[in-house]
Amino acid sequence: MTFFMPDEQLNSLAKQILAVTWAEFPELTRDQCALTWLVYDTPVMVDKKEITFPGEFWQHPINGFSYRGDETIYPASVVKLFYLVAIHQWLEAGNLKPSVELNRAMTDMIVDSSNDATSLVVDMLTHTTSGPELPPQELAQWQQKRDEINRYFQGFGWEELKQINVNQKTWCDGYYGREKQFVGEKGENRNRLTTNAVARLFHNMVAERVISPERSQQMMKLLNRQLPPTPADNQEENQITGFLGESLPANAKLWSKAGWTSQVRHDAAYIEIPNLPPFLLVVFTEGQKNSQNKNILPFISQLVLEMFKSR
Repeated sequence: MTFFMPDEQLNSLAKQILAVTWAEFPELTRDQCALTWLVYDTPVMVDKKEITFPGEFWQHPINGFSYRGDETIYPASVVKLFYLVAIHQWLEAGNLKPSVELNRAMTDMIVDSSNDATSLVVDMLTHTTSGPELPPQELAQWQQKRDEINRYFQGFGWEELKQINVNQKTWCDGYYGREKQFVGEKGENRNRLTTNAVARLFHNMVAERVISPERSQQMMKLLNRQLPPTPADNQEENQITGFLGESLPANAKLWSKAGWTSQVRHDAAYIEIPNLPPFLLVVFTEGQKNSQNKNILPFISQLVLEMFKSR
């Protein structure tokens, strides 16, 4: 049972989008992608400085579609959405004190997708640090602390979060020392997310239902992307080029978090465009060739816009 309502028209459009994408990119096999797509019929004021859904929003069903939406996949930097929510909860509960350095790390983790910043955030969430290997008893205690993030999200009681794992840091070169012990020799304890889990968390952030409206707005502010990216932006890491935001018109508004490695390329985006219904789209792709292909995700979001305009 998903948190959104299947919609016949959306189902038809989404299947067309997938079929056209597979035809355009035959190297993207059916088991190398997952997608969750939510469409909001409740109007949203695009020009408002802050996103605020009206109170009656929750009286309307959310129309959605998912393809392999419950398949667990390594999320790369998309997991930073979860760390962002967790750190705000810790601050809200008084478990952490706000500081200039923590705020800098939170910002760099989302805006620039910095793995170094993420390392500090995870350390502060769990009161652990990376370092040399640990003997078994100390490692077990350390692992128990690192699992605090998982325990927090399991407390949501959402069906979509039952299979996830978000207790690992993100790395550029790999795991070393106690981090290698923790992730396992074959990476069996790596982070795992589904597109449905990401969509539900992001949806609640958009609708200001994560922690508090004020906290949700602060998170969304960090996720906001400038369209089009400026020439000064790093084209490799601006989280727009090669991702869902690349094919959006200049008058679109985009809030997103991308993730990519040598094996995956993902994006999660909430998008508002004048005269079109707002929508939330999460797309995961796997495979070495697909992860290096910067055309797949922009192609999918372009198809979404074309389908909207033609329906």
